[in-house]
Amino acid sequence: MIEAGDDWFSVEVSAETLSKTNLAGWREGTLVNLEGSLRLGDELGGHLVSGHVDGLAEVISATPENGSVRWLFELPAALGPFVAAKGSIAINGVSLTVNEVEGLRFGVNIIPHTAAHTNFSALRPGDKVNVEIDMLARYLARQLSFKTN
Repeated sequence: MIEAGDDWFSVEVSAETLSKTNLAGWREGTLVNLEGSLRLGDELGGHLVSGHVDGLAEVISATPENGSVRWLFELPAALGPFVAAKGSIAINGVSLTVNEVEGLRFGVNIIPHTAAHTNFSALRPGDKVNVEIDMLARYLARQLSFKTN
């Protein structure tokens, strides 16, 4: 972060960031999820996420379901192998549990509290969202790429 005020901030970004995120589409007033980093010794109360965006997924639908909303997303082919049912994923920086996966599509449930405190309320079908794949899946894939028979 370069500068920050009470209700604004400015950053510098690299070409890598622009190629992997939806940042190029941000405009003044775009809702952004910001969360402070976990400090050594803090209680871990959720999934392990690093804040690194691996790519973009597309919002397919949002359907009310028993007091929550079931969101369906579609991944690019390169990220598909890293997403598993009951695994973790971060969407626009929000750490979530994957409910189901079918091909390149996956679903998550957003409870009212999460919707009220994140930018999920501003998302619509067709929007692109930032995706961080599960950290363990990333390292497992890398390790298996070196496996010799």
